[in-house]
Amino acid sequence: MNKVLNDFKEKIFKYKYFIMSSLLIIFVMIITIIYFINKTENKSVIKTTENIDSVLAKTETIIEEEKEKIFVDIKGYVNKPGVYELNLNSRVVDLITIAGGLKKGSNTRFVNLAKVLEDGEVVVIYSDEEIKEAKKKDTIAVNTPCICEEIKNDACYLPNDSSGIVNGKININTASLSQLMTLSGIGESKAQAIIDYRTNNGLFKSIEDIVNVSGISDTTYAKIKENITV
Repeated sequence: MNKVLNDFKEKIFKYKYFIMSSLLIIFVMIITIIYFINKTENKSVIKTTENIDSVLAKTETIIEEEKEKIFVDIKGYVNKPGVYELNLNSRVVDLITIAGGLKKGSNTRFVNLAKVLEDGEVVVIYSDEEIKEAKKKDTIAVNTPCICEEIKNDACYLPNDSSGIVNGKININTASLSQLMTLSGIGESKAQAIIDYRTNNGLFKSIEDIVNVSGISDTTYAKIKENITV
C-alpha cells in the first residue's frame, strides 16, 4: 500500500508542472466561457432594451403626429368640397388647394385666405351670384371667422341685426362684429376693437370718436365716414 502511494506521489511530483498547467488552462477556459455567456446575455438585454425604446419612440411620434392633425369641412364653390385632414396650423388657402382649387365664378371677398384653421371648422366659398343674392336679401355672407351660424342653400349666411343698421348706414354703437366688418378697411380685429372700445368707454357720441379706437386711423375714418352713424 505504501509502495502504491509512493509511486503515486512520485508521478504527481514528476508531472506536477503539467498537471498545474492543465488545471490552469481548464480554469481559464471556464472563466472565458462564463465571460462570453454573460456578455451574450448582456447584449441580448441591451438589444431588447433598445428595441423597447425604439418602439416607445415610434409610438410617441405617431401620437404626436395624430395631435398635429386637424379635420376641416369646406363647402361651396370649390372643385372637391368635403372634409379634409390637414396639418396643424394649416391656412384657408391650403384647404382650398387640397379641395381642388376654386370653381369658376367663386368669390373670395369674404374669405380670409391667410387664416389659421382650427379642428372642426367649416369654410364656405361663395359664388358671385350668392353674394349678390345675399345683398338683395339684406344678409351678409360671412366667412372671415370661417364659422357658419346659419346655412342657406349650401351657403353660410349671418342675418343682419336691424338694430345695427340705420338708414342704410352702420350704427357703430349697436352694430355686430360681422356688420362692422362690412366697412372698408375693417377686418375682424378692428371690428372687435370697436366693440371693446364702446364696451369699456361707453357709446360713441359722434362718428368722429371712432378714431379713438386703437387701429382706426384718420385714413380709415375717411373711407368709412359716409357709411357709419351713431
